[in-house]
Amino acid sequence: MEFRTYDYWDDKIWAEAGPIYEKAFAGKGAKPEKVIRNMFKKQICFLQIGFIDEKAVAMALTGKLPGNHGLVIDYMAVREDWQHLGIGREMVDRIKDWAISKNEIERMMIEVEAESTAENLSRIHFWENCGFSLSDYVHHYIWVPEPYKAMYLDLVPGTFLQSGKELFQYIGQFHKFSFQGA
Repeated sequence: MEFRTYDYWDDKIWAEAGPIYEKAFAGKGAKPEKVIRNMFKKQICFLQIGFIDEKAVAMALTGKLPGNHGLVIDYMAVREDWQHLGIGREMVDRIKDWAISKNEIERMMIEVEAESTAENLSRIHFWENCGFSLSDYVHHYIWVPEPYKAMYLDLVPGTFLQSGKELFQYIGQFHKFSFQGA
């Protein structure tokens, strides 16, 4: 798989990743395109795309706030016809390698739905298989009904934030900054 990272908005590039994003997240908390454009304008996000034979098969939107050493995996999806082939795991590994190469990112984090459904437990299991640990803290957003937990992966030993609540302070700041001015 060829892995590319973009730190700017481009309609042609989004035309590759957007359909994967929309299919996976439409009606499930997807950020509107204008918010994603705003994130690029503020230079707080990256678009990673995995290509096979020049076709986008996976995408991720990741984000980083200035002055923090964490990277949020905001969204990640694999095209339906390429799922269950190890592409998701490879995307996580490529994002991890990319983050380590930046020499400024010490941890990666993601939020997952906390309710004990088969689908949610499957997602948690996927992220655990990718090396992430699940925090105990359950976060309740005021604008979405389902509770969430944070998962994290330390890239630099000994840099873990002390609690899931602290992870959500960072994740919440990231989301708030993403929407401001959009």
